[in-house]
Amino acid sequence: MSKATLFTLPGSHPGTSIELMLRFKRIEHRRIDLLPAAHRPLLRLAGFPGNTVPALRFNGERLQGSIEIARALDRLGPEPPLLPPEGDPRREAVLEAERFGEAELQHPVRQIIWWLLARDRSTLATYMERANLPAKELAAKTAAPLVLASARLNDATDENVRARLARLPEQLDRLDAWVEEGVIGGETPNAADFQIAPSILLAMSMEDLRPAIEGRPIGAAARRVDPDFPGRLKAGLPPEWLEPLRAAAS
Repeated sequence: MSKATLFTLPGSHPGTSIELMLRFKRIEHRRIDLLPAAHRPLLRLAGFPGNTVPALRFNGERLQGSIEIARALDRLGPEPPLLPPEGDPRREAVLEAERFGEAELQHPVRQIIWWLLARDRSTLATYMERANLPAKELAAKTAAPLVLASARLNDATDENVRARLARLPEQLDRLDAWVEEGVIGGETPNAADFQIAPSILLAMSMEDLRPAIEGRPIGAAARRVDPDFPGRLKAGLPPEWLEPLRAAAS
């Protein structure tokens, strides 16, 4: 089996999802980190049809999107599998949780962190610990234009971020229920674990959100999937925006 090449961004939670899957399947790979906002034309130049990460070049195929890549990895490298086998009643529940992680959790966390980074980049370098980039400290210090562009591209507005925070307690309850039911958080991680855990870990890297998540079942389950997830971000969200999280925790 040929070596895989993963195109991602420093600190990307979907990119982390795919890197964890590649490690789980023991697929040899190299990682190429692109810079936020500037990555879009570079992916097109690399032959990918879209402009989003994660993007994977593997066995002559070019794949984009965490769910599409997960299905391809099971097709190209079947063992160990990312999904329960056909006919297993858990399979549809895992697929549902995976879809939720990709469609409903991934982008809200992205919007929240870009909102914060647009206002305080002092710890940006901590998210680059796994990145394959030269001069990471210099890259972090000169990243202001790219951070602001990414915040705009991801619609990280006051209105959107406040709405995402208001809905987060309901989403966390749903994730906790899946942990309790054994859909995610089991001894052997599955596609949904790899999809969801990096988003939760990215959320917990934010000082504002960590207290509301780390003591929950989903917080512990995410830590088991990736105990050394990098990054930390100082508090900066308006207290009134966090009231739904505090109310849910109490």
